[in-house]
Amino acid sequence: MQPIRSLSFDILFVLWTILLSPVVFLLYVTKASQASVRRLSLFWAKGGVDLLKHVVGLRYTELGKSNVVDGPLLIICNHQSTFETLLLPVLFPKATFVCKIELARIPVFGWCLKHYPMIMIDRAAGPRALARLRAQSEAAVKNGFSVAIFPEGTRKSVDEDVAFLRGVEYLYKTLNIPVLPIVLNSGLFWGRGLPIKNHGVVTISYLPMIRPGLDAEEFRQTAESQMNAEKRRLGETVGSGERIDAPG
Repeated sequence: MQPIRSLSFDILFVLWTILLSPVVFLLYVTKASQASVRRLSLFWAKGGVDLLKHVVGLRYTELGKSNVVDGPLLIICNHQSTFETLLLPVLFPKATFVCKIELARIPVFGWCLKHYPMIMIDRAAGPRALARLRAQSEAAVKNGFSVAIFPEGTRKSVDEDVAFLRGVEYLYKTLNIPVLPIVLNSGLFWGRGLPIKNHGVVTISYLPMIRPGLDAEEFRQTAESQMNAEKRRLGETVGSGERIDAPG
């Protein structure tokens, strides 16, 4: 039954995307505002999350919501699945996301990303990539937006520790704003190597804020340590069937 539900989601999600394509074309030809592109993109993502819930049976729960405060934040989240790329914009509608520039080359989808706007980074560009990251991130924060990034750079399996790539510490020192670490276990249900999308409840855990002003290396070690501890805790409690509560 679950393989059928998973395949049904794939088909319906493609149809949902095709259904919205004429609206994207209309926004393109009319040179619509970024706000309009953002609203459509969030509508599309919310549709994907709803399809996962009702077709696949894949839902989510949030822990530690009291750790989320108002104002621009640097949001760092581990990355295990496509699930969080759909969900995080829905949870944080006033955030701009750092993503690889290769995604901008996808027809239609790439145009929406550039005008969302996302912060598009060419990881092969070296120092120029960091300069672009800094300029666009500072502009986003100045306009009241949070900046969200997957510090691992790509999807990782549920068994791999969180390890930051270059650029996250740079953002931390540059932006000088509070950091919200997020840990999730989406890879248990829709991850690398899984042939189907499984039903269940993805846990989204918001950890305590990390204040600005730490040394870059101290920040990296603190964030990685906290995120890995919570990642292991989520895996252990899900596997044992215990109730999951927010970290203290």
